[in-house]
Amino acid sequence: MNSPIIITGAAQRLGRAIALALAADGFSVVATYRSERHDLTPLQQAGIECIAADFSSEAGTAAFIESITARYTRVRAIIHNASSWESESSGVEPQALFQRMMQIHATTPYCINQALAPLLQAAANHEGWADIIHMTDYIVEKGSAKHIAYAASKAALQSLTLSFAQALAPLVKVNSIAPALLMFNDHDDAEYRAQAAKKSLLAPAPGAEEAVAAVRYLLSSRYVTGRVMALDGGRPLK
Repeated sequence: MNSPIIITGAAQRLGRAIALALAADGFSVVATYRSERHDLTPLQQAGIECIAADFSSEAGTAAFIESITARYTRVRAIIHNASSWESESSGVEPQALFQRMMQIHATTPYCINQALAPLLQAAANHEGWADIIHMTDYIVEKGSAKHIAYAASKAALQSLTLSFAQALAPLVKVNSIAPALLMFNDHDDAEYRAQAAKKSLLAPAPGAEEAVAAVRYLLSSRYVTGRVMALDGGRPLK
């Protein structure tokens, strides 16, 4: 059985694009999804195994880990893309919001990395190397007055990159990808798109292919670990 690449939160947008691209590259791909409302047909038609997973709870994370360890003895890579974009204006009590953001963006990746480390190391021994990729966020660099808990949790995930890179070297490379706005939503109006265009030196929304290219590079590199690949169009220079 091929060593799969696991992509969490792969039912839509960047996660879906990455899953479909890697499947087209010939990788065995396992994609998680949170809600049945997303159309999984394109993923399934591409031969991608789709697994429902709720990473907002310890029980959901544990159930996912159990399903993977029961099915596979090796894992080529884990791409932590599952995310929830929630703000302090959502009406959720602050402590509950902070705990939820930390659970999804930091606790769950931490637990998955710890539990599946032997499977990654087994794949590395068999295939040469293995990878963990954390999808963080440009917001880590500057913070956010409107998404305080979200930004803090993504910063925690970025910090995990440094620690796991040290803990799992040399067999497993661990890196982060920190995108700014790569894709507009269909409902984003012209005013919002114009405002976004002013925030970067380059195109404000180049598309999912930017993330796909970054993932492909990190998977193929043999000498990059513990680093953050910024996909921000030069925003810090504005």
